[in-house]
Amino acid sequence: MSEIPMPGTAKPAGGTTPTLVSAGAVAPGSVVAAAAVSVVAGSVAANNSTSSSSSNNTNNTTTSSSNNTVGNPNGSSTVAAASQAEPDMKGWLLKWTNYLKGYQKRWFVLSKGVLSYYRNQAEMAHTCRGTISLHGALIHTVDSCTFVISNGGTQTFHIKAANEVERQSWVTALELAKAKAIRAMESDEEEEDNTANTIPSEELNLVVRELTVRLENLKTCYDLITKHGAALQRALSELETGDDLANKTKIVSERATLFRISSNAMINACSDYLQTAQTQGHKWSKMLQHERDQKLHLEEMVEQLARQHSHLEQAATRHRPNATTSASDDEDNEFYDAQEEGGSVTLQEDSSFILNIPVTTHHNHRRNSNDATGSSSEGEEGNSETQQVLVVAENLDNMDVTDRISVNSSQALTPTLLSNQSKVVRKRRTRVTDKPNYPLNLWSIIKNCIGKDLSKIPMPVNFNEPLSMLQRLTEDFEYSEILDKAAQAKDTCEQLAYVTAFTVSSYSTTSNRTGKPFNPLLGETYECDRTEDLGWRCINEQVSHHPPMAAQYCEGRGWRCWQEFTMTSKFRGKYIQIVPLGYTHVEFPATGNKYTWRKVTTTVHNIIVGKLWVDNHGDMEIFGEGSAKGVKCHLKYLPYSYFTRDTQRRVKGVVMDSGNQVKWVINGTWDSKIEIAPVTSTSGSMENPVYKTGNYKTAWTRRMPPPDSDKYYNFTLLACQLNEPEPNVAPTDSRLRPDQRLMEDGKWNESNQEKLRLEECQRARRRQREAEAETAAAEGRPYPPYEPIWFGKEKEEGTDNLVHVYKGTYWDAKAKQDWSKCPTIF
Repeated sequence: MSEIPMPGTAKPAGGTTPTLVSAGAVAPGSVVAAAAVSVVAGSVAANNSTSSSSSNNTNNTTTSSSNNTVGNPNGSSTVAAASQAEPDMKGWLLKWTNYLKGYQKRWFVLSKGVLSYYRNQAEMAHTCRGTISLHGALIHTVDSCTFVISNGGTQTFHIKAANEVERQSWVTALELAKAKAIRAMESDEEEEDNTANTIPSEELNLVVRELTVRLENLKTCYDLITKHGAALQRALSELETGDDLANKTKIVSERATLFRISSNAMINACSDYLQTAQTQGHKWSKMLQHERDQKLHLEEMVEQLARQHSHLEQAATRHRPNATTSASDDEDNEFYDAQEEGGSVTLQEDSSFILNIPVTTHHNHRRNSNDATGSSSEGEEGNSETQQVLVVAENLDNMDVTDRISVNSSQALTPTLLSNQSKVVRKRRTRVTDKPNYPLNLWSIIKNCIGKDLSKIPMPVNFNEPLSMLQRLTEDFEYSEILDKAAQAKDTCEQLAYVTAFTVSSYSTTSNRTGKPFNPLLGETYECDRTEDLGWRCINEQVSHHPPMAAQYCEGRGWRCWQEFTMTSKFRGKYIQIVPLGYTHVEFPATGNKYTWRKVTTTVHNIIVGKLWVDNHGDMEIFGEGSAKGVKCHLKYLPYSYFTRDTQRRVKGVVMDSGNQVKWVINGTWDSKIEIAPVTSTSGSMENPVYKTGNYKTAWTRRMPPPDSDKYYNFTLLACQLNEPEPNVAPTDSRLRPDQRLMEDGKWNESNQEKLRLEECQRARRRQREAEAETAAAEGRPYPPYEPIWFGKEKEEGTDNLVHVYKGTYWDAKAKQDWSKCPTIF
């Protein structure tokens, strides 16, 4: 896909150069500095004085300094307070809106880790056209004047500055603001954790003792006031008798002095008690509010669970197998049995279905401007128009046995594949150590984690499985024989049908695997060379920490596959939802056909009560590129429901050619099998076509794990072999990660301690980079961001986005055993 030309170097009205609070002018022409200071913490502005203007242009962008001491050598707090209210940076920039309007002039304001834009300065008082939070955002340059800000998939801003110096100033300011936002969020989370947790017993006892002492002082003062008040009252009564007035007046004066002293002591004691109570009051109030919120959230979850339980009981009471349902029953509440795992989907009622297909008007589907990224550019609205199609299967009684056998035979790929050849295939293990039974108080761990990003929750290994996320990604190729079959296909649409079956197969293990993989450390790698027996090899690397991102490259028999995997995840108390953001690509070099897709949402249910179970749901679009441009597949993963006539975990879809004509039908379940069938005839109207299919053939069937796999994390044969010790791997390989190895060996307590040590070491390395970047920014020089070892950033074809692309050097380095570039992370 050729790149659509965008407006060139158009300069905003009054095109001028911004200034940034720094010790010197930003060096122009430094592309490296575009991503510099990616982990900087704190503001450099506090160490500098006034901003300096760049070249001879009028300054149209302003910045604020938190310690501007011009005219005040003592650094007046009034000036500092005033400057804190000012934005970090503001000015005119050009923002890409759409292909009709191109770049438009907008007023941008950077403040408190958020970049906002307006049509003009007057709109700042009432209308904001769009914002993007810099926490977790990716900032990179496209050319000397253009840069892009993306938060991982939901928002993307394409921005053009007047010149290179202005672009560099904005990029540096955005990186600083991003680092400050990350630090502020982490500080808020730590403060929330500290206030949410129960006050330590030592501190609690100290506060109670102090309040007790203050209360005792109040009681003593009360007794003194009562005593001296009564004595003063008696002296006043005796004064009224009139005898010996001088002596009685003296006594009254003494009694009044004692009463005044007692009153002052009472006032001081009350003041001390009030001060102590106020000092602890704020902390106790936050803790109380947190407990109230947790209580309300827990009540809501319990109420929802009770409501669901009641519905299930009512539905189960109404449902009787093989019984005729009363016509008065509410269809929405009718209960149906889930199909047994591994059951066929080629029954008449399952092979005929209705599918709503989104109607697209162009093929710029991936991250071009706003299409897939959900950019907030004004004037852009998503196309929600759909077309309803009906798929009807014919001749189901005469299944094409030949096709079924030929496809199933490809599934027999095992370590004995090359047994007829002279080369001996390595014998690999078939299981791992049994999972130990360690008791765990689940609620005590997760009650303070509700609403937080899953990747930031310090989970013990009790929730994990002894595999890293990099190894889990490698499991996508467990059924790589489907791609081998696709590489042999002559028809492009049939090839895409097999690729679709491959995308579904990667979810098969999630039906009974609920363990959380280890979060990879920055720079961690994982290689898997199964060329001898399975015909493929892949390399993975953790390329980013904020946000977490992994890059993968795999090559097999007549195909190569790569992906950049990142995700958003939220823990909602009752369930965990994981939304993948990266794209996966597969290419067949022989034909030049290339296909791209994004994975669907995965949800883990019953976190609090009941047995954990996983569901995959949503729509997947697979687009053809290169020689396959125009071909596409729309696939729908139906969400699990107790009240549906559909087969549970159902997947259905269609493959369309470049003329939007359905050529192949996809049908099955993501935990059992996928069957495909060609379309033989078309009838009906243009708006609601009816497609009749030929015989279905099995494109993928799940290989079930051993019967006793529940004893070792429900691992498949491939999963058991992923963490098997391998000689001559890189020192950053996941197999060498000590906490993961200890967990696999059943030493969970030692694994938890090692996990904490590794995480603290990673935080220390990050703080060191932040300090170095902050120093560099204060000195006005660029600071190179972290660079992966085996993957490099390159501009993606047809877009302005930078993606991580495999450099092609890992296997050569392994052959030479040259690991000099590898960092020490374990």
